[in-house]
Amino acid sequence: MGHAYSALFTWDAAKKAGGQVLLRIEDIDLGRCRGEYRDQIYDDLAWLGLSWPKPVRIQSEHFDDYRAAAAVLRDEGLLFPCFCSRKQIVDASDGQKDPDGAVRYPGTCRHLSLQEVQLKKASGEKFSLRLDMARAIEMVGKVGRDYADLENWGDVVLVRKDIPTSYHLSVVVDDGLQGITHVTRGMDMFAATAIHILLQKLLELETPDYQHHELVEDNLGRKLAKSEGDKSLKALRAEG
Repeated sequence: MGHAYSALFTWDAAKKAGGQVLLRIEDIDLGRCRGEYRDQIYDDLAWLGLSWPKPVRIQSEHFDDYRAAAAVLRDEGLLFPCFCSRKQIVDASDGQKDPDGAVRYPGTCRHLSLQEVQLKKASGEKFSLRLDMARAIEMVGKVGRDYADLENWGDVVLVRKDIPTSYHLSVVVDDGLQGITHVTRGMDMFAATAIHILLQKLLELETPDYQHHELVEDNLGRKLAKSEGDKSLKALRAEG
């Protein structure tokens, strides 16, 4: 239900602004995203009476764009390799959380020497690439008072261990390449917007106008989601 509400909200906002909605398939997680899920998105949106220009940008077909953006940040000295597992991060944490509620990265690998990094890579240890938040903030300053303070974030992952990008990096690059002027998203993405504006500044991209809508929740205030066992729009349609 959440994606249906978000779609209707977005199409209505575009109509009021005299613009058009660009549909994007954000499927960088190849282990979880399947072709049938993409087809269901198309089917649900068409059932809602919505249309969109083609071709649709499919993120899994554009990894080279994200690699190029990561290379720019790396060459600026803004990325560092992180070899930590999730358990190691939790164990080393002092209990602080990022604004989105995730355990804040304690900076374990930020100060590894070049020799230490080379030894870990030579031994085959997998690594992600994290944004050196302190250095990034120093370069661009604050991104605005309306979003979570960047100082409250740890060093976020921009290139995952298993995928040559991340949600944060991919959406920022895509928004820039597609000339996006307005972004609508749920309030659950409010905190992450500060990261996206920061990346836009670092990559010298235009910053869209952001609008955050309320989430579809049950009577206990819990966000409705298929991952939590809630019925999909397809299932509700089948029930009439």
